[in-house]
Amino acid sequence: MELPLIWSVLLVVTGAWNLLIWPRFWQRIAKDPRSRDASGRATRFLTVHAVLIGVSLVLGLAVGVLGVLTLV
Repeated sequence: MELPLIWSVLLVVTGAWNLLIWPRFWQRIAKDPRSRDASGRATRFLTVHAVLIGVSLVLGLAVGVLGVLTLV
């Protein structure tokens, strides 16, 4: 079964969106005062967001690659 072109393009755009947006969000989280405690150690706020952003980047990459593969 062949995937319609619009779905392939949507997968590529979705992957690109995730790869462009999440790194910028990470910059904001890293600068947030809630990210570090008084000793400078990472807080749960930073850890949770790091995991969420990491998973989102991996999924965004996977979706983007899938989109490119369906275009070829």
